[in-house]
Amino acid sequence: MIRRPKMKNEANYQGREQELDSPLGNYDQPNDYILESPRELCPDSDEEDVERRAIEDDEETKAASAAMNKKKRKALMEFRCRVEDAIMGNYILGKPSRRISRNESLRQKEQLKEITLWGVPLLPSKGHQGTDVLLLKFLKARDYKTSDAFEMLKRTLKWRKEFRTDEILEEDLGVSGLEDVVCINSRDKDGHPLCYTSYGPFKDKDLYKKTFGSEARRQQFLRWRVQFIEKGIKKLNFKRGVDSMVQITDLKDSPGPDFKELRSLSSKTLLLSQDNYPELIQKNIVINAPLWYYVSHVLRSRFLSHRTKKTFIFARSQKVTKTLLKFIEPEELPVQYGGLKREQDDEFTPEDKVSELIIKANTINYIEIPVVEGGLTMVWDLTVVGWDVLYKEEFLPDDEGSYNILIQDKKRLQGESVRNSFYFSEPGKIFVTFENWNFKNRRVLYRYKAKPTIPMYRTNR
Repeated sequence: MIRRPKMKNEANYQGREQELDSPLGNYDQPNDYILESPRELCPDSDEEDVERRAIEDDEETKAASAAMNKKKRKALMEFRCRVEDAIMGNYILGKPSRRISRNESLRQKEQLKEITLWGVPLLPSKGHQGTDVLLLKFLKARDYKTSDAFEMLKRTLKWRKEFRTDEILEEDLGVSGLEDVVCINSRDKDGHPLCYTSYGPFKDKDLYKKTFGSEARRQQFLRWRVQFIEKGIKKLNFKRGVDSMVQITDLKDSPGPDFKELRSLSSKTLLLSQDNYPELIQKNIVINAPLWYYVSHVLRSRFLSHRTKKTFIFARSQKVTKTLLKFIEPEELPVQYGGLKREQDDEFTPEDKVSELIIKANTINYIEIPVVEGGLTMVWDLTVVGWDVLYKEEFLPDDEGSYNILIQDKKRLQGESVRNSFYFSEPGKIFVTFENWNFKNRRVLYRYKAKPTIPMYRTNR
């Protein structure tokens, strides 16, 4: 019999540098305007003076914050007026031709009143809830400078007309073999859609040549990337809800810097998104980035806006799971990144919440899973954040006369997620034991469930 284990302590793009990057890039996080008091308390102040100064500082902070909010409101009102005038005056898309008849001019004005961007009416007087949200994105991207935001909006509308972006979702671009390059998979902790891009498949030379082998194919790829951005936007809610996405770019096995076509198109897509999709990317997380990418990112940063480059998040291979779990629940993170989400999962759903176990450095700890009765199949999921621990799985029956069962002998876990299941004919406990002989703590995320099972017996005839 196996002994019960003893456990220890429980636009114009010419002239810009062409570097490999994510196709999405412009985003921001909340609390951009948190103001701190410029005054500090004197060390020799008495208690009354300290209290008085604290009150004054608080009042100054509130006044500065109110002034900033007033400035933002004023900028929005000015922007609304400019957009309203440009639409009603028929020049939001450029100056109208003088050669058209008066009736044609009136018809164009009536058509322009219905102009929308990502399904949101642009005419402020229509009173749509999403109009101000949309206009604020352009204002934020241009630091609340009304004239700059207005020019950005006009350039965006002009580019969309020339690129035929409003039709792109209906197009069958016929780009085959790229099913593993992009996907939109679940949401982060705040409800932002997660848009994954992986450049690893382009290491296949045949796929690379098929995708980038001619100018026509490269232009088709660019439209395909813009189509993916538009698909992500369809999952946003500009009225009252989540109005930005999270982009995750995986550079594992990505072709190197010598593959200039991919670098060029990736850079062009980044610039397109920065100039025409303001504030729609809440985070841009780059994982498994090789050394050459960091070098190119430094060189490329001078071509990016401050709001784009200041919030890039990078994670090396050993930190991928830890970084992503800061923003994504483990049940929503795919298993290839150290989470517990599996496609077409018949065992668990996102509603099956995850528990956590901390394994301190140089200790042994365990998870205890109760088997309350016989005739159950137990299923369990687990992942270790931090890599490199030893683990084993063992069943200890409640009946001391029964034999213990070694389900999984001791093995090393290095970043992969584990799922196992076992049928039990009697009640007892499953012990999943972890040995952490590292100098840092390790974090285990796990879940389990029981399924009543009728065993199937085979009889010889």
